[in-house]
Amino acid sequence: MEKYKFVAEYELRASPKVLFPYISTASGLSQWFASRVNVLPNHLYDFYWDDESHPARQVSIRQNKSVRFEFLNGTDGERSDNNYIDFRVDVSELTQSTFLRIVDYSGNTDAEELKSMWQGLIEKLKEIVGS
Repeated sequence: MEKYKFVAEYELRASPKVLFPYISTASGLSQWFASRVNVLPNHLYDFYWDDESHPARQVSIRQNKSVRFEFLNGTDGERSDNNYIDFRVDVSELTQSTFLRIVDYSGNTDAEELKSMWQGLIEKLKEIVGS
């Protein structure tokens, strides 16, 4: 299966401490990213879109900086084709602006569809954090 790496950066008017729970916790992610997110044992998360389960393992986390979720084949921890979503929070030293950098590596190869989807998700996140 062909893979595509979508990378985008969005400016948000929120501090990393305010923004980070929305990209790293089940309750935060379920407010803007997925319709429902459940936490399972062993750093597993279950994301729901359109009533379909998409299990993922949280493979890395750096407090107030970054988190990566690698999607799996089933809840047993079996790896899939290395699909992942990486969220990284950066602050510009020059302007003190906060940026959310997203890397979406998946089988969706339609760049325009991904751009539109992420723009909609980020608008929802901005409303929540007051950006």
